[in-house]
Parts: sequence; structure tokens; C-alpha cells
Amino acid sequence: MAMPKKGSRLITVGDTAFRWRVRHKPTQRQGDNWSPLTFTVERAEEPGNVLVVSLPCARPDNWQGERTIAIRPVLVAGCVQRALEQGWNSGQRGTPFTLTVTEDELPGLLSEPPQYLIPFLWGMIPEGGGIEDLPRCTQIWSRTDQLPSDQ
Repeated sequence: MAMPKKGSRLITVGDTAFRWRVRHKPTQRQGDNWSPLTFTVERAEEPGNVLVVSLPCARPDNWQGERTIAIRPVLVAGCVQRALEQGWNSGQRGTPFTLTVTEDELPGLLSEPPQYLIPFLWGMIPEGGGIEDLPRCTQIWSRTDQLPSDQ
């Protein structure tokens, strides 16, 4: 199973260059929040076994408003390192290697507590935040405010 190159990003862990990517559109199960946020990783040169990382949160575009996180390079590098330590052989072909990250493991992989985000109509709100935390928020007025009077 080779990973599509379109939409992938490069990262180097140790002396090896890898490509990683998050699926562009959610599957039906991911959108409904029945499946976790995942991303895939493979060697940039001579791809072999694909790493599938499963995170303990939903995709940012989930339809239920469940919390999510931004997948940053520090998280990808930490997951690649952990998978290599657990036996992922990135240069050998085979079935995908799955790494399931628990919520308790996230701070160690990120080197800080995770910053969860909550999907909202106009963007993302930090967990525990409010509408004032939306960076580019536009207020939407009721359409009835603009309708002519029935008199």
C-alpha cells in the first residue's frame, strides 16, 4: 500500500527522510467521529512499509464538534521514533504498521500538553475557550433582519 504523494509533507527523523500526510477528506466513519484522527508516514526514498498513526481525537472536519489537535511536525517525528522503537521497519514491504497513541502519551510526544481545538461554525476554538477566541470570526445576522416588512 503506497501513500499518495499529493498533499504529503517531508520530515527527517534521524538520517532518514519521510513523507507524511493526513487524508484530504474524512471517510464516513471519521466524519461521524466513529474513527480517530489518523495520518500515514512512509520513507521518502524507496518507500516500504507504511506507518498508520491513530490519535486519541477526531478529525478537525468531524461533523459532531468533537475535539481535535493540529498535527505538527514534532508530533509526527515523535510518532515515527516511537514506531521505529516498537519494530516498524520502514524499508521493508509488508502490511501497514499501526501505532495507536493514547491521550496519556501525547504530552511526551509533543514535549508539552496537547492543545485541543473544538470545531465550530466559523473555525476552531481552543478547548475551554469561547467565541472571542476565534481569530477571523464574522458575525452572521439573522436573515429575517433584512427582509422587508409585511405591512
